[in-house]
Amino acid sequence: MNVNGIRAALRKGMQTWLDEADADVVTLQEVRCPDELVHELLKGSGYTIAHTEAAAKGRAGVAVVSRLPVTATRIGNGDPYFDDAGRWIEADITLSDGSTLTTASVYVHSGEAGTPRQDDKYRFLDQMTVRMQELSAAGNHAVITGDLNVGHTERDIKNWKGNRTKAGFLPEERAYFDRFFGELGWVDVHRMLAGDVDGPYTWWSMRGQAFDNDTGWRIDYQLATHELAQAAKSARVDRAPSWGERWSDHAPLVIDYLLAE
Repeated sequence: MNVNGIRAALRKGMQTWLDEADADVVTLQEVRCPDELVHELLKGSGYTIAHTEAAAKGRAGVAVVSRLPVTATRIGNGDPYFDDAGRWIEADITLSDGSTLTTASVYVHSGEAGTPRQDDKYRFLDQMTVRMQELSAAGNHAVITGDLNVGHTERDIKNWKGNRTKAGFLPEERAYFDRFFGELGWVDVHRMLAGDVDGPYTWWSMRGQAFDNDTGWRIDYQLATHELAQAAKSARVDRAPSWGERWSDHAPLVIDYLLAE
């Protein structure tokens, strides 16, 4: 889930959600907080915390927090250009049957069409493609989670017609996802479980009536290797009951997997 700044999120109610969700593994994006403070804020939660902050203070930052044993962590997606960007962290998690689940928390650039920011986004997505192939070849369960800042299809954006020339719904961006779910063989688990419906959306602008009117985007994902996807049993978006009860401009995407009984 994109927390839009962990300190503010915790003040506004994120801790209540964490307690009620009682998840084995949680991934966080846009943490925007120094590493030592992240550990302090989540102290006593029972989670092992793997976090990387961005070199640019107050920007980005991603984390994987797990109640299951973490045996290894890796920062970055393999392109040194992004090593200190606070946009990719992986944790190898040991399941009860001894198998490994590699979980990545990822925050893709928002981008801006026709600017260097969009060039960075494409470079990141290029390397993400490479890393996904490497994870598939490794043979373990793997899931890439987070704010990927792309709506894949018209079902993923309420106002898709008005966003066809804007970052987040450009044909070039969407083509990466075509390849993820086609040639690379990964699965959009939320879409698999939700079916061919509008949304369910995970992000709404803080401006105007977007939240109240459900004028949202589905840009938060769990992309899983094929075998892991088959273990997914249910999915939900924990949308706040009202605008005033939101603790982020995103809502958590929660997926239950039945593994290693």
